Amino acid sequence: MLIDGRSGAGKTSLSAELEQRHPLARVLHLEEVYPGWDGLDAASETLVRSVLLPLRAGRPGRYRRWDWAADRPGPLATVPPSPLLIVEGVGALSRASRRLADLAIWVELDDETRMTRAMARDGAAYAPHWERWARQERRFIGRERPRLLADRIVRGGVYPQPSSCSCSSSMP
Repeated sequence: MLIDGRSGAGKTSLSAELEQRHPLARVLHLEEVYPGWDGLDAASETLVRSVLLPLRAGRPGRYRRWDWAADRPGPLATVPPSPLLIVEGVGALSRASRRLADLAIWVELDDETRMTRAMARDGAAYAPHWERWARQERRFIGRERPRLLADRIVRGGVYPQPSSCSCSSSMP
């Protein structure tokens, strides 16, 4: 399952909700994969090449974690095959990744609320990079059109309840 949307839209909250509902689910946060503040495209490509393709072949996926505090590559991480892998982050849903996923979700939220949420979450660490990151988001969205690739579009913070969701038998 791929969950994409702009920064602060609610992707992490949705993935946490789904992980809580599905005890066998594993979540991969793309923030672990981005190689720094200019790494949106690189992480999206790494997701496909090094995680999703190997998993589809029944092998573990691997990626190099990013050490944000040291601003350099960190340790190698392994993603073992699991019944439900949830990948969340800007760049999760591309034309290449969509072909390798069973379900794709776009999380949408207005710009003002997104920025307020992102700053409340990450504060001073994110503030100087907001526009730099937003430019990458706009380029990625313009090129890949993730919203159009999504099976479901949800508003950030407003997620279907288990009894009312009819999006997939594998999703509540």
